[in-house]
Amino acid sequence: MFDVSYLYPALVLALGYFVLGLTGFGSALVVVPLLAGIWALPDVVAMAILLDIPASMLHGGLNLKQVRWKEMRRLLPGMAIGTLAGLLLLGVLDRRWPLFILGLYVAFVGIRALVPSSKPSARPSALWAHPVGALIGVIEVMFATAGPVVLAWLHRRQIDVAGIRATVPVIMVLAGLIAVVVLWSSGQINADVVAIRWLYGIPVALLGVVLGNRCAAWVSPLLMTRALAVLLTISGLFLMRHLFV
Repeated sequence: MFDVSYLYPALVLALGYFVLGLTGFGSALVVVPLLAGIWALPDVVAMAILLDIPASMLHGGLNLKQVRWKEMRRLLPGMAIGTLAGLLLLGVLDRRWPLFILGLYVAFVGIRALVPSSKPSARPSALWAHPVGALIGVIEVMFATAGPVVLAWLHRRQIDVAGIRATVPVIMVLAGLIAVVVLWSSGQINADVVAIRWLYGIPVALLGVVLGNRCAAWVSPLLMTRALAVLLTISGLFLMRHLFV
């Protein structure tokens, strides 16, 4: 029998994973802040990571031909190292300033994508994938909100919009798997609480991904590019607000 206390979380999850299905990222940026007000933050982060894995696998499978596997392989070593570093920083680092700086960068990338430029930005070297991967690992294990970093990196690497939509979820699957293993082995996940919420949430999350992915087929590449840029900007501003709350 459905527990009515899960109605609000179900609506939040439906919205978050619809966004993921539409754009390829952004679920945690909806889910984590809206559910952290009613549930403990560590449990919300753990549930968001565990939901992101199957949801992102579904999204990646629906768009498998567009995945940029080389970009994913370049990021993987750094993500593993960054996840371990993030675990060490949990409970030690004041999270506000790192999130503010990260949000400033993400918002800058989004705004630049919205403003037409006659001079194209230089494509960063693939060697930068190692520190970027480490940053992804740190942010994912601490906040479950590494999607904007992945999107910003792929945008700077000049990946087309279809490739970005397909590749971001696949990278987030890997980041999420690494984060879950590390958090679980260190006792950071309350298995009893998170498992029940995951079982209630997974059908809603998968349905949201399917609906969002179908809606994406009706959106032109230019409009999707603008939508991704707007979402990046909003994501950056959301991360920056942690300095003031």
